Parts: sequence; structure tokens; C-alpha cells
Amino acid sequence: MTSDQPGGDIRHALGSSGEGIEVGLARQLAELAREMQAEPDMAALLQRITESAVVEIDGAEHACISLVEGSIVHTQAATDDLVRRVDSRESQLNEGPCITSLREEVTVRSDDFEKEERWPRFVAAALGEGIRSMLAVQLFVEGDNLGALNIYATEPNAFTEHDESIAMLLAVHAAIAMTASTTESNLRLALDSRDIIGQAKGILMERHKISSIEAFHLLVVASQRTHRKLRDLADTLATTGDWGIA
Repeated sequence: MTSDQPGGDIRHALGSSGEGIEVGLARQLAELAREMQAEPDMAALLQRITESAVVEIDGAEHACISLVEGSIVHTQAATDDLVRRVDSRESQLNEGPCITSLREEVTVRSDDFEKEERWPRFVAAALGEGIRSMLAVQLFVEGDNLGALNIYATEPNAFTEHDESIAMLLAVHAAIAMTASTTESNLRLALDSRDIIGQAKGILMERHKISSIEAFHLLVVASQRTHRKLRDLADTLATTGDWGIA
């Protein structure tokens, strides 16, 4: 969905009824969003999101986050092993609420797996684990589908439209925090790479009495000749003083 307000190119999840998020919930979960962004790394952030979903959503007993890597859906964080098994079966069977949410970019809610006619193989597997209700909310920011927040209960009819609103708002905050965390990690990696390459250039400049540009050219040529990434080659030289080049 695209908003008519400023920043309207940012997409937001829609509930299973097609409605958007309840406005009053934004302030309610604002503090949680700030806390999530303070997590030290992506793994800790995703784990915090799943745990928060169980606390914030009435009826929720288990939760996990599934992310898409190519055509494969992986469980990235989970409150327990039970939902890891259920999520794994959904990925293996290639059907279920999470798969539908990811593919169709919609919120999917199943009130009672005993009466559910969609996804017959997955439903059988979920019932075998004691799951009766499930809610799957897509995670995306500005059109990039990042994955899904999946929430489970052992009781039928565990989730309401109000619960959907909380889940959708949590998913919006989660997706933004995840994107910020990824951007920060990439920036940190780029800075680390720059420092390592700078150290390697310094070694070559001192060793061969050459300029910075000439030292960088030597690194590039060596990278091409050895079919190694420039950063890895520079790291070896900076760490050991040798890169195995005659």
C-alpha cells in the first residue's frame, strides 16, 4: 500500500481484511522500536523482535522470523525449537501462511487449522506439533520484501484484527530496524576494508619506495592474477607481511 502522506513511497502491511494499521498503536510501540534499534547486531535484533511479538500480541505463544534467500526460506530467529520445526516444514513443503504472505505480500491469518482447507500438507504438519492458529505478516521497506513475522498459538481463534494491527505495526518497526542494521553493518565492513587496504598499501609503499597510487595498482594486479578478493589479499599482506606473490 502507498500512502498519500509525505514519505508515501514507504509500503505498509495490510491486514487479512485489507485494512491498514490502527493509528493509536504507533505511539504505543514507539519505545519498543527504539529499543530494537539499540540491539548490537542483526541476530540479536531479530531475536528481540520474535520475543516482543509474543509479549505484545494477545494469544501469541510462539513466533519466528523467516527471510528469503533466493528461492529458499530460512528461519532467522525463533522463540523455541517447536516453531523452527514448523517453519522448516513449511519451507520444505513450499506451502503455508508464511509462504503465501511472502509471495502475495499480504497478511495471512488462519483461525483454526482443524477447519483450514488451504495448505493441506503444511496444516497436517502444524497440527502434529500442536499448532491450531497462525498469523503471518510480511516484512518489507520501500518495496523490498525482506521476509515474514510468523506468530503461532496452540488454541483456535487465538488472533483478532486488533492483534493483526499490533503485528503489522511491529513488522513495520522491525523492517526499518533491520534495514538500518544492515546499512550500518555494510558501512562498518566498508570502513574496515578501507583501513586494511590502506595498511597493505603502506607496507608496499615502504617496501618498494613507491607512491600510494602505484601501491594500489600492485594490489589490483595481484588480486587479478591470484583470483582473490582485493580485501582478502590486503588482509593477508597487512597481517603477515607476505601475500605469496613472487
